[in-house]
Amino acid sequence: MVKQKDSDLSLNLKGTQAACATCPAHHAANLKKLGVDMENWDYVVALAGNPNTGKSTVFNALTGLRQHTGNWPGKTVTRAEGGFEYDGSRYKLVDLPGTYSLLATSLDEEIARDFILFGQPDVTIVVVDASRLERNLNLVLQVMEITSRVVICLNLVDEAERHNMQVDHRRLARDLGVPVVPTAARYNQGLEELLAAVNEVATGKVQSKPYHVKYNLPKLDLAVSQLVEQIQEAFPQVPNARWVALRLLDGDERIIRAVEEGELGDLTSDQPSLEEGSVGHVSQKSGFAQ
Repeated sequence: MVKQKDSDLSLNLKGTQAACATCPAHHAANLKKLGVDMENWDYVVALAGNPNTGKSTVFNALTGLRQHTGNWPGKTVTRAEGGFEYDGSRYKLVDLPGTYSLLATSLDEEIARDFILFGQPDVTIVVVDASRLERNLNLVLQVMEITSRVVICLNLVDEAERHNMQVDHRRLARDLGVPVVPTAARYNQGLEELLAAVNEVATGKVQSKPYHVKYNLPKLDLAVSQLVEQIQEAFPQVPNARWVALRLLDGDERIIRAVEEGELGDLTSDQPSLEEGSVGHVSQKSGFAQ
């Protein structure tokens, strides 16, 4: 009888783990502080990428007319949101500012970084230009330092082909450890495959193991591990203590200030409430709720 109970408990635990694997990963409270309301939505997807990679084309192709624009709370930077449905689930797509990095040397970079780090989107799509892949991989690697829930949209493959360039997207996926989907968004090519990849990551059907840069510096590794322990103890709500530790060692003033003032992860700081100061929607293209 004891063995039977142990067996039943094991099955129940496995069932619970399987169910959790399909649960949304996003942080709804933090998303709301960032101005994104997840009521009536199942998953949130961040859309990141360098400027001039066709990111806006991908956004428009995925959302159609189901989109609206406004400003990030307390900021003058425009935010576009849209939505789509796939396999019975409703996805909210948030278009992050186009950036070359997440080092927070500009307001756009700070917004993109905070959304990925603290909002914990269920999936982050990083749009890259297939004809200029090398320059785009810097952002890809930085995003993968923060989250494993990444899908690479290898866009403008048509442009690459015109320059007699071909990218082995399967090899790239193996090297990066995340799904890579070739697309030509302006011609609606590859978008169905992109949606399928997003759905698999969001629902936990695909568990990625993203590549992380290895520094091979024992002193740095020791410093990071020591900082990680302190960060986790002081700020248990921070989803990626290792990334925060690396930013502290790199002298990131925004992160240093957040630690010194005890506000790391508190997205209400430096951001007026919606009632006090955020700018409302400047255009409304559909009846979708924010």
